[in-house]
This record gives sequence, C-alpha cells and structure tokens, in this order.
Amino acid sequence: MTEAAISAALARYVTDSQWHDVPAPVQHQASRATLNWLGCALGGCRDETVNRLWDAVRDFAGPPQATLLGRAEKADALTAALINAVSSNVLDFDDTHIATVIHPTAVVASALLALAECRRVSGQEFLHALALGIEATCRIGNAVGLAHYEKGWYITSTCGVFGAAIAAGKVLGLDAQQMNGALGIAATSASGLRMMLGSMTKCYNLGNAAKSGLSAALMAAKGFTGSARALEAPRGFLSVLAEDADGPAVTRGLGQRWEMLDVAYKPYPCGVVIHAVIDACLDLRVLHAINAAQVTRVEAMVNPLTIMLCKNPAPRDGLESKLSIAHSVAAALTDGAAGVAQYLDERVSDPALVALRKKVVLCEDPAIGKEQARVNITLADGSRHELSVEHARGSGGRPLSDAELISKFRGLASGVLSPARIDAALAVWQSLETCADVGELARAAA
Repeated sequence: MTEAAISAALARYVTDSQWHDVPAPVQHQASRATLNWLGCALGGCRDETVNRLWDAVRDFAGPPQATLLGRAEKADALTAALINAVSSNVLDFDDTHIATVIHPTAVVASALLALAECRRVSGQEFLHALALGIEATCRIGNAVGLAHYEKGWYITSTCGVFGAAIAAGKVLGLDAQQMNGALGIAATSASGLRMMLGSMTKCYNLGNAAKSGLSAALMAAKGFTGSARALEAPRGFLSVLAEDADGPAVTRGLGQRWEMLDVAYKPYPCGVVIHAVIDACLDLRVLHAINAAQVTRVEAMVNPLTIMLCKNPAPRDGLESKLSIAHSVAAALTDGAAGVAQYLDERVSDPALVALRKKVVLCEDPAIGKEQARVNITLADGSRHELSVEHARGSGGRPLSDAELISKFRGLASGVLSPARIDAALAVWQSLETCADVGELARAAA
C-alpha cells in the first residue's frame, strides 16, 4: 500500500466490511469493550467534571434525542456524545491500547450510541461499527507513533476523532467517497493537548473528539466534502501532527491483524502505565505483611514513558493523583487497594499519604516494558523487599476475564442504578449481537 492511497483504502475497507469478515475474537472484544465503556460512563456520570460541563451546555443543547448515561436528562445526539465520552473517561478507568496509550472506546462508543438513539441500529451493526472505529483509531495512532504524544498532542482525541467518524459513518451507510470525506472533516477537527492532563479539560479532549467525529459523519452523509487525502497528503494529518509518521501502518495487514485485540481493560482507575507498580505494591504488602507506617523508602523502576506521564510527586487533587506514581504507591501500601476511593480529593490530602509519597523514588529503565515494573521497599528495620511484575493485571499478558469485567461493571454502576436496572442493562449487553435496537442499552442505563 502506497502512502498516496491510505485514506481511500481505509475508507473502502470500512465501507466494504461485513460482520462475518470480523474474526470471532474481535467480535467478542467489541462486546467486552462495550460493557467496560458503559460501566466507566455510569461510574463517572455524576462526577463534578461532568456536572460542570452539563451545567455549561444544557441551556444550549438541542432536542432530547439521546440518553445521558446514568442520568435522567437527555440531549441532542452531539451533546450526548460529548457528555458520555467525558463521563466514561473521567475516572481514568477506561480501556487502553497499550502500544499507543489511546483510550479508544470512550470516543467511538459515545458517538456511536448517541447516533443509534436517533436511528434504529441493531446490536450487530453497533458492534461491527465499534470494532471498525476502534481499529482505525489505533492504527492511526500507530502511524503517528509516540513521538506525536511526546510532542504534546493528546493522542486519544487526535486519533479518536477518526474512529468516531468511521463508526458513525458505517451505521449511516456512507459509501467509500463519503467515508473518505468524513475522514477529511475529522482530520481538520483533530485536536487535544496533553498539557490538559490533570485538569477537567483532559476528559473534554475525548468528548470533543466524539462530538466532532459524529458531526463529521453526519456532514459527509449530506454531501459536505473534505480532502480525499486527509491522512497522507504533504499537509495532511500525518505530516502536520507527526514527525516521521509511518503512514502505511494505517492499512498494513488491515483485516488480517486486529489492533483491537491489544486493547486492555483497567483494574485500577488511573494511568495504565502505573498498574504494574500498583500490582507490585499490593502483592508485597500481603506477602510481607508490610505496615505502611514502617516504610522508609520505595524505589519504583519503570519504563521511561511511565515517568514522563506520571512523575507528579505531589498531586493537588483527585484528577492529578490519577497520574501520580507516588500517590498510587502510597495509597496501595496504606489502603491495600487502588480503587475509585483511593483517588478522591480527600484521600489525596491525607497526611499519611502525603508523607509516604515523599519516600517514593522513581528510576527509569528502558529495558522495562510499559506493562512491567520492579519495586523495592525498605522498612524501618532495614529489611528490603523486592518484586518484579512482568505483566500488569489487565494487560494483554494478564487480561481481565469476562467475569471480572462484569464485576467491574456492577461496582461502577451501583452508585447510580438500582440492582434491577443493573441486571437489565447486563441482560441487554449479553444479547447485544441479536438485539434489534441497541438503543435499549442506553435506555437501560438511564
């Protein structure tokens, strides 16, 4: 595949794709991604970030077309895509494509379900479009590479907007020319800065991508045009937003190798690159009956990317704590847990955790992978305890089971839905492939 044909080839592949072309493991992964995303949206739907965003836009929202997950309100589809994407990302519990650190489903599914409430979309159509949108997101992420992220772009939103456009375009029945136009509109809408990490706008990055991607597909469906070479042109997305982009990675092995199979689901609501450190701390605490008050030093040896993203030694609130290795270490050793409660504002300001964070030393080692970590804990009696984690829990080498994902969903949904409604939502999800109207899933989660 030449770079001159990348956008057209991706558009043609998506429009020609049939559900039976999608391998069974990918179909199942699309189902898992849906449940994980829905749980994350329900868990985050009453967060202050979501409340403030909704307060800001509600008076300007359009007709009540689509559900705001976990809430009684409805909004126009574009606003619902925005709000639900923010809800599903605000806890930092959403899925992650490990190679690119993209959180693909939050953007793609939020756009797709909002559209599905405006026009009848079957569960199978939803899952098919979701798989294609996530695949495109991750492949474009591979093409721009981590240099794009390191430059300061927030890769989930810059690449996720394409996935949202493709997924929405698929259920709208766009032809190849229209789909290529949607890619062009999405390309010029791509945005998001990594500088926003630790603030409410980090989540808005994803919401804006979901809204913009859905808008791109709707515009293309009405004949609104965009460049037919939006990805690969000399002044296109890959050239402008990336250095030395690997353009052919977008279509290399397309339909044969699925990036979606490398999407992992989080057991902890924080930056995924911290998870191996948390695993080590939790295991060491149990194995050696460690009392956090006796800890004098914690050395965390991690991949350089982990330090680049999560080196904050003194987070000021819950949002910042989700990207702090030191806080995660302190919380895991003190509480024996790393759940939603450990990343609340009040936990971040706890004097015991503040003191323990100061004893955490970070060491980077390029030989350690993003899913790995080595932790060495020194106690007041001079004893040292070390543990290496080869595969973080939830990663590709140690994935969460379906039962664990269901348990995660129940835990996240329990704060907003009754047990009966949780069971109803799970029942819809379990029969999603044969469901005639995927809008039932949204209505069960209202």
